[in-house]
Amino acid sequence: MSDKVATIGSAEPAIDGVEAEVASFETDRGIWRQIQRWLHGHPTASPLLVLVVAFVYFSLATDRFLSQTNVSTILAQVMIIGVLGVAQTLVILTAGIDLSVGSVALLSSVVMGKLALVWGYQPWLALAIGIAIGTLCGLVNGWLVTRLKLPPFIATLGTFNAFFALSVWFSENETLRNSDLVERASNLLWFSKLWNPTGDLRITYGSLLMLALFCLFWYVLKRTAFGQRIYATGDEPEAARLVGIDTDRTLLAVYGLSGLLCGLAGWLWISRIGAVSPKPLEGANLDSITAVVIGGTSLFGGRGSIFGTLLGALIVGVFDSGLSQLGLDPLWRVFAVGVLVLVAVALDQWIRRVAS
Repeated sequence: MSDKVATIGSAEPAIDGVEAEVASFETDRGIWRQIQRWLHGHPTASPLLVLVVAFVYFSLATDRFLSQTNVSTILAQVMIIGVLGVAQTLVILTAGIDLSVGSVALLSSVVMGKLALVWGYQPWLALAIGIAIGTLCGLVNGWLVTRLKLPPFIATLGTFNAFFALSVWFSENETLRNSDLVERASNLLWFSKLWNPTGDLRITYGSLLMLALFCLFWYVLKRTAFGQRIYATGDEPEAARLVGIDTDRTLLAVYGLSGLLCGLAGWLWISRIGAVSPKPLEGANLDSITAVVIGGTSLFGGRGSIFGTLLGALIVGVFDSGLSQLGLDPLWRVFAVGVLVLVAVALDQWIRRVAS
């Protein structure tokens, strides 16, 4: 009898140990839950950390990375992807995707150049028509999504090819040279002008436009009713309709804005390469999506920050510059960005569980 009592009594510490382990597990789970909730409310925290770490590492690993000339180069390299990233962010926030942004920008650029240099239009009128063409292309995408109910991926994959073919056809596969632009349509090169605030820091007007657009659309998304409708349409479209939001009209406006921004990117493309060419913007579609995803915007819509896309574009630019200065093969840049995309999507999946 006494042995049984002793055996029963000896089991109590084991129970206490299990309770301690459970308490410890719950505490650990509570900490991770808090981190999860904090990241859900601060989508730019992760890309900001990645950018700071990359910037510090490359600054210590190379002698030229921190130079004003290199910083200027990085900003110039990311200006087109940044502007296309703004357009892509608006679409992805609605749980869509636009695979045609590069083709729309290209079509806008060849329209601007052909009208100004071949057909004799005034440069500013040619620019306005080119941007209008970009907006029209965006509205076509929006019409396919809202009226024909095509999935955004399929709709924009189709228009990606169609708009590129139109670019080659309209340009007659001919490149308009820099000398002709300088002589007869210098306004098309306006964004290549430099602002020199100090020393060797020379920032192109195109980079300043990119930064201004990020500030403008931060205000639109955070401070206007239209911005809130974009988030609501991407997060819960059925709930948005129940509270009176016309989700189709919102989507049409978003795709139209995306096209307008692509038209501006077409102007930047002319300024960047100093010519009008039907050559495609290589990687523009995927790079714009990469900037958005790395920047913390959810591919499932309804969550993200426009400044996160700016951070994502800068991360791509910093990796390009840093790995190049380290003398590594460009393929490692592709590898590094691919890993960052996978990590960003996995992190987004984990963060989204906070709402479940």
